Amino acid sequence: MSKTNTTDITPAFTYEWVDAEQTILKRTDADGNVVWVPVDEGNMDYKQFLSSAATAAAYVEPEPPAPETTEQKVNHLLSDYGLTREEMQAALAVKGG
Repeated sequence: MSKTNTTDITPAFTYEWVDAEQTILKRTDADGNVVWVPVDEGNMDYKQFLSSAATAAAYVEPEPPAPETTEQKVNHLLSDYGLTREEMQAALAVKGG
């Protein structure tokens, strides 16, 4: 039975910048595990990135979220107070009636 020398196995990582300033890398392995790597000469993961000759995918700014509808705003406000729409309608009916 042969043994595999694990020091000869180089893990396959992909890298991408997570900010426009290029201060943090997102490193993903083949299994989808993610490690956040700060750009710091003392950081072993960053040193590994530099010595691997790998390149990082450019930072892509996320799309801004779509503006909330009035209904979504009302639902969030009610949720902040722990109320449902039905509870609010019942409270307004009691107050108005």
